[in-house]
Amino acid sequence: MTRLVEAVVPARMGSSFRWLLSSSWTSNIGDGVALAAGPLLVASQTDSAFLVALAAMLQRLPWLVFGLWAGVLADRLDRRRLVVVANLLRAVVVAALSVVIVTGHVSIGMVLTAMLLMGVAEVFADTTSQTLLPMLVRPADLGTGNSRLQAGFLTANQLVGPPLGAFLFAAGMAWPFVVQVLCVVLAVLLVARVVLPPVARDVTTERTRVRHDVAEGLRWIWHHPPVRTLALVILVFNVTWAAPWAILVKYSLDHLHMGEIGFGLLTTASAVGGLVGTFSYGRLERRFSLATLMKVCLSLEVLFHLALALATTGWVAMATLFVFGAYGFVWGTVSNTIRQRATPARFQGRVASVYMMCVFGGIVVGNALGGVLAQQWGLTAPMWFGFVGAGLTLVLVWPQLAHIAHTESAD
Repeated sequence: MTRLVEAVVPARMGSSFRWLLSSSWTSNIGDGVALAAGPLLVASQTDSAFLVALAAMLQRLPWLVFGLWAGVLADRLDRRRLVVVANLLRAVVVAALSVVIVTGHVSIGMVLTAMLLMGVAEVFADTTSQTLLPMLVRPADLGTGNSRLQAGFLTANQLVGPPLGAFLFAAGMAWPFVVQVLCVVLAVLLVARVVLPPVARDVTTERTRVRHDVAEGLRWIWHHPPVRTLALVILVFNVTWAAPWAILVKYSLDHLHMGEIGFGLLTTASAVGGLVGTFSYGRLERRFSLATLMKVCLSLEVLFHLALALATTGWVAMATLFVFGAYGFVWGTVSNTIRQRATPARFQGRVASVYMMCVFGGIVVGNALGGVLAQQWGLTAPMWFGFVGAGLTLVLVWPQLAHIAHTESAD
């Protein structure tokens, strides 16, 4: 047992990292439960497809509205305390929703309001959480730390949480949200055990306006070519990824004729591939340079779209989604590691917020494009769009990838 713990969370990374990892895994269980229970709750209150889609959008919209502000606060305030407060506020919202459900007064308006408030709290909690890891481990251990966090997300949020959430919802509409509250509160207690090193803060920061700090962060990114280029790559590749992903359910049902269970197998194949990728990351990082891993992952992303565009059977699509999960989560670990190594401590929050806005902004644009393309030119049109768009982007950034991968912070 000791060997297993040492393999997963090496002692050299410190006890605070173990508390952070435990908190992240616990929180992801609750989020995974809500991932299934949330849409089921919305569907139980309305037959409107528009309101179902609106509920999903309301959880992403706060990233575009509050993302930069959350980054500024993460760089100004005590980061651990900000994570604790944001998560406690999220727990209060979910607890209130649970009470409304139990008392029988739930309505679609209340559900949509809760979704929006949870999304706002998530912006501040997740943005700030991303700044904790670089404060706790050495730059050489960032890859290992990120891969362990990714593994918890995959296992708890994608594999364990959703089936548990659906089962709990069937047992009683309020149960999954009660479990989510318990998970969030436990995660708060765990992250409160984290001991952060002292951070030297600029005394002029308190006298500046938020707008000034936002502008300062954006200027730093713009004048740092590797970080700027990586942000643009993440934005574009999320647009090209989200376009086919938006119509994946229609693609699997109407193009591949896989049925509802087949669609579920597609998403499961992606999650299983992600587990393989995250648990293989340490070996990959020791054997290959970060630049090589970036080039391979982005090349596979281009081929991923081509494979889906040409697939005619469910088995081919499942194999493609498995490979996607494997390289996709390796890419997530690599890109986070590179960004965290390249960014000075005082800019970690603002840079993280910009990256998250690139992620969610790309998803929103890609989802809209995917629907339009599929409606006008067929269900494989978004895949061809992704293939061409990702391919052209990769050709443009290929010469810069080696420089981006090995940029170090001036701290």
